[in-house]
Amino acid sequence: MSRVSKPYEIVERALELSTTDGLVVIADEHSSANLRWAGNALTTNGVTRGRTLTVIATVDGAEGTASGVVSRSAVTTDDLEPLVRAAEAAARGAGPAEDAQPLVSGAPASPDFTDAPAETGSEVFSDFAPALGDAFARARAGGRELYGFANHELTSTYVGTSTGLRLRHDQPNGTLELNAKSPDRTRSAWAGRATRDFKDVDPAAMDAELARRLRWAQRRIELPAGRYETLLPPTAVADLLIYQLWSSTARDAVEGRTVFSTPGGGTRLGETLAPLPLTLRSDPHAPGLESAPFVIAHSSGDSGSVFDNGLPLAPTDWIREGKLERLTTTRHSAGLTGLPVAPGIDNLLLEAGGEKSLEEMVAATTGRALLLTCLWYIREVDPATLLLTGLTRDGVYLVEDGEVVGEVNNFRFNESPVDLLSRASEAGRTEKTLPREWGDWFTRAAMPALRIPDFNMSSVSPGV
Repeated sequence: MSRVSKPYEIVERALELSTTDGLVVIADEHSSANLRWAGNALTTNGVTRGRTLTVIATVDGAEGTASGVVSRSAVTTDDLEPLVRAAEAAARGAGPAEDAQPLVSGAPASPDFTDAPAETGSEVFSDFAPALGDAFARARAGGRELYGFANHELTSTYVGTSTGLRLRHDQPNGTLELNAKSPDRTRSAWAGRATRDFKDVDPAAMDAELARRLRWAQRRIELPAGRYETLLPPTAVADLLIYQLWSSTARDAVEGRTVFSTPGGGTRLGETLAPLPLTLRSDPHAPGLESAPFVIAHSSGDSGSVFDNGLPLAPTDWIREGKLERLTTTRHSAGLTGLPVAPGIDNLLLEAGGEKSLEEMVAATTGRALLLTCLWYIREVDPATLLLTGLTRDGVYLVEDGEVVGEVNNFRFNESPVDLLSRASEAGRTEKTLPREWGDWFTRAAMPALRIPDFNMSSVSPGV
């Protein structure tokens, strides 16, 4: 039987096997633990382990540098040479890579590069699980049923290159989603949290909030489609602005394909997008939202390049005090557009200096407004305006003169996040949040609630 080597040994051995001009090796060691529950009782739990190895070979030629990328799971020492040879064959058979750049070099080695990977396990739930059991008891006594899941992942990524890089990053990632339903299933409420270690989540507080929302839903009010003053909670703001970030590549903007393009060529950089002093930023060292401080790219695309693996990442303001400050670039697209190098970073924060909680913003509402829980099934309609459509879910509530007076029907919406920023009349306190729609791909976000005077509910939806 093949011996499964330590991750750094796998990386070093793959580099030794290289016969091409350049090689990048990325070893991802995954572990996860999860709990699931339904009807106020745990149903399943599990722990998994896994390894993925990505080899990126580069071959220099008269017309440019070609690259070949091959990824495989459960790699052992016997699998290494075939994997490296497959990546090299892919590079030799490919044409010059458009995004070709010299491989990154010069970064100091991570001091823990040779250490064993970090791992998670069921012990991550040692405090959370008993608290969840107490929440089940309270829910049962209160006549509601709790459903949901908790998942914790830990990925140790080792990056080694033929130019001498030896980098490592350990990324914890936890999500908690909790649904409360009435026994007849006619009322439903949702809450979610993102966490690094499950020490900062409180099932009792979440259950209390869901119980309050189920009480709000005892009164049902039907409203037509139209434009309504709307309070978007942090999770909804995150879903909209994450999509905006994914759509903010500089090359597409320069070539006239996005909402950040200007007629006749060029970009909207420097333009004021919001009257409120909104700052949208990413920072790999943001407390509680820490992410990889260097580029980890398993493939090349509009927003990333395998040639940039190991490139250091710095705090970046995408929008500063309401003004568009940066668009995402690789080294290649930065050269094409003449803009600064600004790779994507795996977290996102929106700040405006607001101090009010969502509850305080509800209390300050005069007249009539809608309070959303979350958004889902978000899809792009028009890239030129970044018009998005999607549905509300798990509770839309009517606010009248600072009080929630009942639940209303769900809606389909049509809105552009860029346009929403220009119309927002109030921003609350920034807090960590879990995006509902994009939570499988992007969890490190901190957002305020936003008040939108005229959010477009384009049609009534029968969804719950």
